[in-house]
Amino acid sequence: MYPPLALACNILVNIRVISGKKPDMIQQKFIKLPEMARGIHLITSYIEAQLGKLPNEGLLNIFLQHTSAAITLNENADPLVRKDLNLVLDKLAPEGRTAYLHDMEGLDDMPAHAKSSLVGQSITIPIANGRIALGMWQGIYFCEFRNYGGPRNLVLTICS
Repeated sequence: MYPPLALACNILVNIRVISGKKPDMIQQKFIKLPEMARGIHLITSYIEAQLGKLPNEGLLNIFLQHTSAAITLNENADPLVRKDLNLVLDKLAPEGRTAYLHDMEGLDDMPAHAKSSLVGQSITIPIANGRIALGMWQGIYFCEFRNYGGPRNLVLTICS
């Protein structure tokens, strides 16, 4: 079974072959996010700055190489959305020594893993007209669920 990104790239290549266009390539960039405080952070402009020139059409996959943080898309117009998302996630996976068996790295560790699984480590965004094709109110968010998560690694994969 193909992983979702491989399947998406394979579909894109097949569409191009059927349409008579020759598939170009897959590019990857490995970037390190600076250490961020616990919370949900809008990183759209940071990601766009790291991408450089994009193909006219394709797919961008953003993969986070960590299990106590997450990456997601959501509304970027009202900063209160981020605070509310934190409230929801804290209710779903609250901190507390008696609540979890895994607590070797502190009280925020297991809730961070649970939140990471709920939100996810990967998003795929279409590329259209040389830009990532986010909706009008969408932004890319990095979710730091640890009190001291440190720098985090992202893999940016462009299929064109």
